[in-house]
Amino acid sequence: MKQFGLDRRTFKIFLAGYIIIAFFGAVLLSFDWAHTKPISFIDAFFTSTSAVSMTGLVVKNTAADFTLLGQIIILALVQIGGLGYMGIGLFVYILIRKKVGFSGRNLLKESLLYPSMDGIFKFFKKVLLFIFIIELIGTVLFTLRFALEMDFTKALWFGFFHAVSAFNNSGFILFENGLLHYKHDLVINLLITSLVIIGGLGYFVVIELYFFQKKRLQSLSLHTKIVVFATIFFIIFSTLITFIFEYSNAKSIGEFSFFDKLLASYFAAVNYRTSGFNTLDIANFKDASLFFGSLFMVVGGAPGGTAGGMKVTTVMVLLLYAYWTLRNGRVRMFGYEIPQETINKAFIIAVGSAVYIVVAAISISLLETDFRFIALFFETSSAFATVGLSVGDGGTLSLCAKFHDASKIIIIIMMISGRIGVFAFFLSVFNQDKAIHLRYPQGRVNL
Repeated sequence: MKQFGLDRRTFKIFLAGYIIIAFFGAVLLSFDWAHTKPISFIDAFFTSTSAVSMTGLVVKNTAADFTLLGQIIILALVQIGGLGYMGIGLFVYILIRKKVGFSGRNLLKESLLYPSMDGIFKFFKKVLLFIFIIELIGTVLFTLRFALEMDFTKALWFGFFHAVSAFNNSGFILFENGLLHYKHDLVINLLITSLVIIGGLGYFVVIELYFFQKKRLQSLSLHTKIVVFATIFFIIFSTLITFIFEYSNAKSIGEFSFFDKLLASYFAAVNYRTSGFNTLDIANFKDASLFFGSLFMVVGGAPGGTAGGMKVTTVMVLLLYAYWTLRNGRVRMFGYEIPQETINKAFIIAVGSAVYIVVAAISISLLETDFRFIALFFETSSAFATVGLSVGDGGTLSLCAKFHDASKIIIIIMMISGRIGVFAFFLSVFNQDKAIHLRYPQGRVNL
């Protein structure tokens, strides 16, 4: 049964797949050889879910509380989450040259948000090559930078880990005290933000941009144009908001030089949208910054990539709809008209996301009465958008490290649903109503 052209069964498989992978990862992290300190199963499951959903919220210190094998497991889960578990499965299919049926092709198409079945395997191979090249370049550059302050073997592992983590927008790091030490480091700031932006654009968009630059495409698709435009717009807008609100805040960037204020604001803005890296202590931000940061996180990145949230395309469609409705015109951009079905889907995603986040935040606030609501709202938005930013627990962990198990379970559900998308999550959970062929009389409602 399909609705909005989407197969409910496909998304149920996605949901079940991520839950199974997260559970399996939790089992592995529970073994003694994976951690250096005792860990409860709920914390192992939380960590595994955070990794496979590429969120980055942490209830255990990745560097101090997990062994090298534990860190490898976390990174593997991040990579699986970034490509999509179906992508990993089909990669194995290709290696063993086993034929993939229609259902497998359809799962891959939905996982990568590819527009059709035609050429899906060629596109998938291009995605694998693209991921390998980008993460390899990131590893080399990070390694060269880290080699200035640590031995080469450690620098190589740190370089590889943070390249994969940044490209997949996960926010996991191997520094016990986070990236606060690098808040003025131009190389680290630009490396991380560049990888985060590339991963957040979506595989389809990046590959199409590459072919267009190589003149193998005559023009870009509407989807790619909207994603690029919206990405640039939201990065600039969120940078300015952070810069203005925190400009005189001595606890954040108030005492920085003008350039460092811009650099720190840009870094925060990029990671608000898609990833959980931070070079500043978010707990010191003003409430206004945390509120707008929550909104930027919920917007998220682009579909078909490594970012979560509602997606920039959803927000742009709604903004266009509002604009053209006020002008009594057809909804359009870059010379293309937006289908009504797309507008309807965007509306459902926006309303569903808003209700979902508010209900979750209120539920957690009733369980965790010792924290400010804005902090809980920020944490909930971060989980839903699979971002990973947090006001922190006062140390090196996320605020949810102090939560009761019931609240952690809510956050786990938020991270999983945020990874597959709120629309897909609702299609997975709710059964479709039986078709009704009756027409009801129309009634007037004043707005």
